[in-house]
Amino acid sequence: MDGAGGPGEGPAQEALQSLSRRLQVQEKEMELVKAALAEALRLLRLQAPPTSLQDPGTPGPTRDSSPAAPPGLPPTRSPSSVSRGTQTETEVETESSPGPPGLINGPAAPHGGGEEPGGTQSEGGGSSSSGTGSPGPPGLLRLVQPPQRTDTPRRNSSSSSSPSERPRQKLSRKAASSANLLLRSGSTESRGGKDALSSPGGPGSRRSNYNLEGISVKMFLRGRPITMYIPSGIRSLEELPSGPPPETLSLDWVYGYRGRDSRSNLFVLRSGEVVYFIACVVVLYRPGGGPGGPGGGGQRHYRGHTDCVRCLAVHPDGVRVASGQTAGVDKDGKPLQPVVHVWDSETLLKLQEIGLGAFERGVGALAFSVADLGAFLCVVDDSNEHMLSVWDCSRGTKLAEIKSTNDSVLAVGFNPRDSSCIVTSGKSHVHFWNWSGGAGVPGNGTLTRKQGVFGKYKKPKFIPCFVLLPDGDILTGDSEGNILTWGRSLSDSRTPGRGGAKETYGIVAQAHAHEGSIFALCLRRDGTVLSGGGRDRRLVQWGPGLVALQEAEIPEHFGAVRAIAEGLGSELLVGTTKNALLRGDLDQGFSPVIQETGLCADFHPSGAVVAVGLNTGRWLVLDTETREIVSDITDGNEQLSVVRYSPDGLYLAIGSHDNMIYIYSVSSDGAKSSRFGRCVGHSSFITHLDWSKDGNFIMSNSGDYEILYWDVAGGCKLLRNRYESRDREWATYTCVLGFHVYGVWPDGSDGTDINSLCRSHNERVVAVADDFCKVHLFQYPCARAKAPSLVYGGHGSHVTSVRFTHDDSHLVSLGGKDASIFQWRVLGPGGAGPAPATPSRTPSLSPASSLDV
Repeated sequence: MDGAGGPGEGPAQEALQSLSRRLQVQEKEMELVKAALAEALRLLRLQAPPTSLQDPGTPGPTRDSSPAAPPGLPPTRSPSSVSRGTQTETEVETESSPGPPGLINGPAAPHGGGEEPGGTQSEGGGSSSSGTGSPGPPGLLRLVQPPQRTDTPRRNSSSSSSPSERPRQKLSRKAASSANLLLRSGSTESRGGKDALSSPGGPGSRRSNYNLEGISVKMFLRGRPITMYIPSGIRSLEELPSGPPPETLSLDWVYGYRGRDSRSNLFVLRSGEVVYFIACVVVLYRPGGGPGGPGGGGQRHYRGHTDCVRCLAVHPDGVRVASGQTAGVDKDGKPLQPVVHVWDSETLLKLQEIGLGAFERGVGALAFSVADLGAFLCVVDDSNEHMLSVWDCSRGTKLAEIKSTNDSVLAVGFNPRDSSCIVTSGKSHVHFWNWSGGAGVPGNGTLTRKQGVFGKYKKPKFIPCFVLLPDGDILTGDSEGNILTWGRSLSDSRTPGRGGAKETYGIVAQAHAHEGSIFALCLRRDGTVLSGGGRDRRLVQWGPGLVALQEAEIPEHFGAVRAIAEGLGSELLVGTTKNALLRGDLDQGFSPVIQETGLCADFHPSGAVVAVGLNTGRWLVLDTETREIVSDITDGNEQLSVVRYSPDGLYLAIGSHDNMIYIYSVSSDGAKSSRFGRCVGHSSFITHLDWSKDGNFIMSNSGDYEILYWDVAGGCKLLRNRYESRDREWATYTCVLGFHVYGVWPDGSDGTDINSLCRSHNERVVAVADDFCKVHLFQYPCARAKAPSLVYGGHGSHVTSVRFTHDDSHLVSLGGKDASIFQWRVLGPGGAGPAPATPSRTPSLSPASSLDV
């Protein structure tokens, strides 16, 4: 019928979708059956007729009695599983039964019923089958009851039960299995309030088990079963590596600067090192080049914080540093309290921990006193009242505290001539505070406030910054683009404000300095002042009387000026709102030390070009030497999540959020590309993909936890029999779902806990980026449940990606909201240099190199 759809169109569409989902489930079940039957027929052709594994005269086994083992093998036991956490742990051993697939060492399974083959019940009714009913080749894996549970009685169960009883037994097993899951102990790996639900099919759960015939592993994410086939060369998971890897990581270099939303974040130490922060790390950068570059450039890192650093202050001695962190949560979801660390920049040792439990939400601003050589520290927190407190630096005790204002406080500082005078500024205010130390008794000090009066001058909406001049005057930069000079005068009883200060400040001069807000002011060693503009991006040097002496403009793509610091000689360091850190001077201009761009990228095997995917469906190919764009193509209008060249460089695969993988033929130099085809079949956006070593096949993951395989050389066809891809070797391994890496998933995973992983080129280790600010290092292959790892912190947000460099000497990890890039040095066993690029010390998983060799 022509025209718009009627009222029944919605229900009809839902019914079609439901039928489509059921069809997909049935197709997957048929894949299992076809694969198992094919393997069974092959074995039946090659092997003699089935023979009993029992000694002569031994009565036939029943389901409540364990069969005897053949000579030379340990006794076999009935299948059983032990449930811990939200995961089913199993022990496996090899079996040499030549019997046909679908049979265990017991009575033959019925062929016509709805019950799964071999679905025996353990104590408590938990089924030891994965529930797929998929037969497989014998002689691979068999579940056995752990030694500590060998005396556990099992219920009698006969395979000859009547057809009317089979559905009831099946439901009973499922109910008992769910009951066992509810009794499992809580997970210690759950993060950030992501509760590990106990139901294997419920949202947020992760459960894995092996089917009886040992051809696949199944795990659940958000109730969706994910089946992963075991390579034919693996006879027992016990032969796979266990324990954490001998390789370790050492933080080598941090790229990034937090300029978009923080202030008081850029200083120069007495040593000449530039100190700033990104994520949970405070970076001490020595100019002179990048890591390993010319000029002796390098980085050191203070890593004592457990959450993102928000502000810095440098002690008058130029050595000690105070850094304040925000509130957060630990790996178990427990809140972490804001705190200030005072530490030595030469030794990187923490000297004092100030204010643990005293601040709310985070530390917004802090400053050392100057007149008394840094004896005191002033802190403003991020609570609603923006509590202002003064602390004894040597003892770590609080001397005074007061509610400052309900408006935002953006800056704080001590008067350099009088430590009893403190200045704060922020939204619509400048406050002048006087405090008395209460004879040094903790908590006895008092703070009184005088509010700055603008009088005939327009009151700005924000005063983001100020500097305190040696003569006692104060310069403020505001959102109107004005620099105001505040001079000290005797107190007038008619002056509005509270407190008993004997002196107050008033505006004595104004200069219009910038178009738009002034974000930064810096007092130079020669007495001149630098101002940094927001909208106009200008950097201006001012002499006495606020006379402009010189200026420079920051290029637009770097963003507005956020912070200014004076380096050695005439050198200046400038932080910007687009997280760039620049070096230079007003005469020669500025060049980036740190600049960040990009979404996803991959180098052509020749190294001549690099493909970069953008968030609009557009992707570019750039010449790595000239950095010129040699190709500009658009596929769809949605974000591109992954680009990957084939190992021979003949193809380029582009995974998109429109659920498709676009395949391009590539010229030998990588400069030219032409559309070869599309891989269509995913029901959600593409998240990861890898090429096979021969460059003919692709393995891909999607946002709904699918694992699909594609025959690219054969026309981008979807391989529906995934069992046939179990022995395929992959040039890279970045897919987060697969048999070789399923052990990286923690208990209680909801599918979002692992964002990225990467296998090293020497196939020794796999690095993992998780959703809880951590980088993990596992042994490869990682195919054992709850595999142990080495864990490394530093990121202040979810880690979005990890990749090894071409020689495995370094690992690079990318942060999410913290906009950071960490470069880790990979150390071999014992911490001595990188691991050599030798063949994997683990057995090959390909059929051509079995474990018997």
